[in-house]
Amino acid sequence: MSPATTDSSPQPGRRPNLVLVCVDQMRFDAMGCAGNEHIDTPYLDSLARRGNRFTRAYSSTPTCIPARVGMFTGTGPEIHGRYGYREGITFPAAYPTTLPGTLREHGYQTYGVGKMHVFPERARCGFDDVQLHDGYLHVSRAEHRGASARADDYLPWLRAQTGDPAADYQDTGLGCNSMVARPWEREERLHPTRWVADTSFEFLSRRDPTRPFFLYMSFHRPHAPFDPPAWLWDKYSHREMPERPMGDWVQQFEQFRRDGDDEAEFAHRSRSRHDAVKAGYYGSIEFIDFQINRLLEALHDQGVAGDTAILFVSDHGEMLGDHDLYRKSVAYEGSSHIPFLLHLPPRLREEWGPAGDVEAIVELRDVMPTLLDLAGVPIPAPVTGTSVREAVAEGTAIRHHLQGEHLIHQLGRHSMQWILTGRHKYVWFSGDGREQLFDLAEDPYECVDLVAAGGHTAELARHRELLIAHLEGREEGFVQNGALKPGRPLRSEAEWVREFAAV
Repeated sequence: MSPATTDSSPQPGRRPNLVLVCVDQMRFDAMGCAGNEHIDTPYLDSLARRGNRFTRAYSSTPTCIPARVGMFTGTGPEIHGRYGYREGITFPAAYPTTLPGTLREHGYQTYGVGKMHVFPERARCGFDDVQLHDGYLHVSRAEHRGASARADDYLPWLRAQTGDPAADYQDTGLGCNSMVARPWEREERLHPTRWVADTSFEFLSRRDPTRPFFLYMSFHRPHAPFDPPAWLWDKYSHREMPERPMGDWVQQFEQFRRDGDDEAEFAHRSRSRHDAVKAGYYGSIEFIDFQINRLLEALHDQGVAGDTAILFVSDHGEMLGDHDLYRKSVAYEGSSHIPFLLHLPPRLREEWGPAGDVEAIVELRDVMPTLLDLAGVPIPAPVTGTSVREAVAEGTAIRHHLQGEHLIHQLGRHSMQWILTGRHKYVWFSGDGREQLFDLAEDPYECVDLVAAGGHTAELARHRELLIAHLEGREEGFVQNGALKPGRPLRSEAEWVREFAAV
């Protein structure tokens, strides 16, 4: 290999290359660097040690579609209007200004690999090209030659590799939302996680060397199906796991539990079922961790390591049995609190400030302005997120509180509204007006509801007023006569999206 090929020194005056690694459904604490001794993530830990780990990073609308809209548009739910999971709204028409599109307009070669979760599926959202694997586009054998199969690039690749025209990534029998786990049955190189990495590296070898690049490397895992390679399954299925946190408020959801339903968000699962899911989940994360090391090596081999910034995030978390809850969408830490790691090459590190943990509250809407700031690109309207530069350089707060919300279908179409401040989290259920308050400094897994405990009226009132200020004027009528009003009908998402498209 020639010295030119392996040279990773920065090129003076060149705008940095940008890699956004987005995983799906990864909790904030599913890394060794977050203090978790039950999972091995040496390469993510290295990114955190040499870069910045944002310890208070959140997804304000914690399911796939609204979270990714926020990340791609730099806005929160009060602007982008996606406060639930509903599919079918055309992304490019509703959101014409996007992160990849803005970078492309300023000379970047933009390329997306893996999960997009937009509609229509082939919408590029500003990318020059997309190699797609959303993971939820399960295609039956009867349809495998039809139009649906063309919406997934991994699936025809898998069929070509195996020589089986009916091969499917769900041949393991696992559903894409089921709380069931087992090892991947095929060769490791055929796994969707490996495909996303290999396809990304192929782009790096074929990119236009005269332009900076933006690579969106989007893994479907550790979202279900929980199917890591067999060696990782064996490793974690034999590892002792700690007990699940169980709040003193869990009985409030008793009527919504669906014990025995493999996809249920509210359900008690046996210890054996829970441990199997956790083994598959942790194994899937460690498999991604190895791809992160391969990414670093590929950047070095291509001679661009000294010119490339990497941001690692997840669209939302996974409750993973905490409080007998699974999957996401709820306001609690397992669902809304996410990893957010920023790796900068030395020349940018000097400009942005020291490595180390950052305690500022950040959110997915901050991804777009942060990457545009790194690229030296003006931040367009209607972006409401903030670059994390000052939080890194000065340790200053980006925001003093964060408002989040999500429509919770399984609770009878409640809107679950929440406010996060420096120490506390306040939760309000729009359907019945129920309130919760947690002290995250003393109770990081939200086991003690301070509303039920009593004696915290001042903090409760302060947080309630913050939420009232955010919801004042909303068409749902969440606020009436200066107070929160439960039981209001929820506004159509389509109305929000039409308004956004007119901005």
